[in-house]
Amino acid sequence: MSDVLIRALDISIATLALVFVAPTMVLIAMLIRLQDGGPALYHQPRIGRGGMVFSCLKFRSMGVGAERKLDQIITCTGVQQIEWSLTQKLRDDPRVTPLGRLLRVSSLDELPQLLNVLRGDMSLVGPRPIVADEIWRYGRRIRHYAAVRPGLTGLWQVRGRNDVPYRRRVAMDVTLVRSRSVRTYCTILLLTIPAVIRRQGVY
Repeated sequence: MSDVLIRALDISIATLALVFVAPTMVLIAMLIRLQDGGPALYHQPRIGRGGMVFSCLKFRSMGVGAERKLDQIITCTGVQQIEWSLTQKLRDDPRVTPLGRLLRVSSLDELPQLLNVLRGDMSLVGPRPIVADEIWRYGRRIRHYAAVRPGLTGLWQVRGRNDVPYRRRVAMDVTLVRSRSVRTYCTILLLTIPAVIRRQGVY
């Protein structure tokens, strides 16, 4: 029953949010297009419920052709290579544009994922959506991750984000799935507001 209620909340809240933020999203899309002529949206394959792959939407925060430059960047210094292997992130990623950095620290780059929520790819609350290269990090715990829709927000997002070690991140996802309820869902949504304002672990 809680799954039905959560899905109903997903649809209702995401629809209202999209109506409210639509002008902001149009403005962001225009600014991204103006900066270099590239696409406003970035589509990345992520692992969803049941292990199915879906196209996760974000506003593009990197320059055009950024993915082709990754190998070159992480092989330049041992420090960056280690950082990428541990977190799949670079704190000082030279591929990120000035506008993209602003979108990231404000979490505005994730607004298009409201469309993923409406399509049923994601929930507003759930585990952080991962790429295929991250599956091995979960080991046997991947079954917990795949039991629900990944979320726009979750325990990881409200408890430090990129400052959290990966092993603890996996544990948070498992805890969230095991304690899944409408009450937990609403609590995390409310905690997301101050987390976005604090910007802890966002880069």
